[in-house]
Amino acid sequence: MKRRRTPAADTAGGLFEDPLAAIARVRPLRIAGVDEAGRGPLAGPVSVAAVILDPDRPIHGLNDSKQLTEARREALYPLIVERALAWRIEFVEADEIDALNILQATLTGMRRALAGLSPAADCARIDGNRLPTGLPCAAEAIIGGDAIEPAIMAASILAKVARDRHMLELHVRYPQYGFDRHKGYPSPAHRAALAAHGPCPEHRRSYAPVRDAMLSSAAARPASGTA
Repeated sequence: MKRRRTPAADTAGGLFEDPLAAIARVRPLRIAGVDEAGRGPLAGPVSVAAVILDPDRPIHGLNDSKQLTEARREALYPLIVERALAWRIEFVEADEIDALNILQATLTGMRRALAGLSPAADCARIDGNRLPTGLPCAAEAIIGGDAIEPAIMAASILAKVARDRHMLELHVRYPQYGFDRHKGYPSPAHRAALAAHGPCPEHRRSYAPVRDAMLSSAAARPASGTA
């Protein structure tokens, strides 16, 4: 496990008390866990969640969402929403992913999720090795944090379940792509549907398989205006 921190404040060589330490003397720190789901898919949003757990209302069975079955994630989702001190889910849609790139879109979603928490977090623990700029609180990046930090586990579950549910809604609008099965990930069935139908508005045009499908569709269209 590796950690990267942003300081809570300049302690000026120890002359001033760390503001987090000052808060902790009065009440428990509100620590937000932050994680994402959906960086790899060819379609749909990247989903980011931030969660502040309530130490007085523990949730048993938390884990990295990837280690849980769909049924277990769905069972934990309402418990997290009910028992957390605060939670927030943000979607960064395909057009913004294309404009920013997936890394910057994910960091943007993390910043928005933390900013949307009420009550606000005193500090954040973010899964991964990068920290967004402009965060509303001190933060640390933790590689593999979704396997060790309960608040990040909870965030990973909210992000994953919310995104999967959204992809089911998109399947109703675009049934030809099979979003209900692969959730937008580049499965063989999804690639075949892309080749057959071309991309829909929910596809990420900055991703190579989608660009290739667009080029193939354009090449297959008959030229107009010829004699």
